[in-house]
Amino acid sequence: MGLLLALLPLFLATANGAVSPQFRTNADLYIVNKDVSPDGFTRSAVVAGSSSTNAGVTGPLLTGLKGGSYNIKVHDKLTNADMIKGTSIHWHGLLQRGSGWADGPAFVNQCPISSGQTFAYQFSSPTEAGTYWYHSHIGLQYCDGLRGPFVIYDRDDPHRSLYDIDDETTVLTLADWYHILSKDFHGPAIPDATLINGVGRYSGGPKVPLSVVSVRKGKKYRMRLLSMSCDAHFVFQINGHDLTIIEADGVSTQPYTVRSIQMLAGQRYSFVLNANKPVGNYWIRAQPNGGNNLLTFDGGLNSAILRYVGAPAIEPPASQVEDPNGGLGAFKEVNLHPLNNAPAPGKPKAGGADVNLNLVMSFEPSTEAFMLNGHSWHSPQLPVLNQILSGASTAQQLLPADSIIELPKNKVIELSIPGGLAPSSPHPMHLHGHTFSVIRSAGSSTYNYKNPIRRDVVSTGDLGDNVTIRFTTDNAGSWFLHCHIDPHLELGLAVVFAESIKDIRASTAPPTPWQQLCPTWAKLAEEDSRIASGNHQDTALIAALANEASAKGLI
Repeated sequence: MGLLLALLPLFLATANGAVSPQFRTNADLYIVNKDVSPDGFTRSAVVAGSSSTNAGVTGPLLTGLKGGSYNIKVHDKLTNADMIKGTSIHWHGLLQRGSGWADGPAFVNQCPISSGQTFAYQFSSPTEAGTYWYHSHIGLQYCDGLRGPFVIYDRDDPHRSLYDIDDETTVLTLADWYHILSKDFHGPAIPDATLINGVGRYSGGPKVPLSVVSVRKGKKYRMRLLSMSCDAHFVFQINGHDLTIIEADGVSTQPYTVRSIQMLAGQRYSFVLNANKPVGNYWIRAQPNGGNNLLTFDGGLNSAILRYVGAPAIEPPASQVEDPNGGLGAFKEVNLHPLNNAPAPGKPKAGGADVNLNLVMSFEPSTEAFMLNGHSWHSPQLPVLNQILSGASTAQQLLPADSIIELPKNKVIELSIPGGLAPSSPHPMHLHGHTFSVIRSAGSSTYNYKNPIRRDVVSTGDLGDNVTIRFTTDNAGSWFLHCHIDPHLELGLAVVFAESIKDIRASTAPPTPWQQLCPTWAKLAEEDSRIASGNHQDTALIAALANEASAKGLI
């Protein structure tokens, strides 16, 4: 995994083997087109690096410290007309208090950065500490490769006594990888490979050397696991080892020990790995929910290697398999609780919020769209935030019509999202600008108001589920709520919350370069901007979704 040196922590050993990070928080990200072959198959991609020459699959690790400020210059050097040449970067999980203009979603919080231009994202992390990531937020661009990890360390980490090592070597990224460009997706996105830390194999392909995570017997490691998936879900495990979860989506949790973790697109976990097994090599596995002959680990598919210091540099035996639950019971989100045991906001009863909303998903083949409450998201020509700063004062004045929900200031919001009413469930729903309390999780009928997990991506589950979340409107902004399966977002599975509209204008002061993004983008030739400014229409995907919806009786 490449490292962005301007943000790389300098880990200083202490007497007990712990680490003490130091940070610098100014950096450059160069976004380029490049031929890459992370699984042995060469294709053109959109990738990031600390320079144009070192860009690669899995962008450089960005790091910071709780309470820090960031100035990250994004240089758009894209030239391949077969992919989007504009870009925008979302800093996934960071709340952007007072800096909503830097949140990144194109046509919600900004116009895209045009090819050949540079734009500086400036924001801080006053309360955030944990495992985050960054990715393109325009069209299907991040499916073509623009994604990378972002870790914010806490000098006062409440879990510090549970591990010895937490550094760049303990970051684990999971990604689905495709041999075709995202614009050529025809039907549901079918990954050709699973990449772990940017490396993988595909069925029938060459025996590419797999990623190796090195550990020393007797040490405990804080592993930071990120799903940077475009579409696929994963079940993650390390053969023979327990995984003690201590963080979910940037929120410290009460320790919860499992043998496998279900990972939906956009979700992150930290877990403590105790290197207490015999010195040797052990499979790291990430089983996707589908793919091109990927429902197997044969030949090192969906795999990486955990190697103890002193073990031979060989792959574990193919026969090394285990029960993904390992006798501990299946991973369940409902068993996750915040470390501080905080209750959900609002009253501890059904409908005990100030504003109660029900968001019903559906898919309509005749309009070729996913919908929330009967309406499909279509990107406006002028971003929502620009509209607000230009004087729009109510949701009725904002475009796209029927896809903006106004939320009042300092109120508790409850969202209920019935599961399984749209095809391709479960849908990982991500809310920008907030973490939320999951008072009812997928797979459970129980409501937990006492100590529900807080996070920023939640599974909507399947038929019979009614996933319910709560949050407080204490962060004025235009915040996207969307499915993190990127092709589903492109087909409209999203809505924008316009939170405290008057306060947005009072508290948001974008810099002059932000104000110049839209005029510059508007001057682009039509072929440069067309693919990015409208919803991507994949007729084969639409047909497949319609067939699934019909078979399940949803339409």
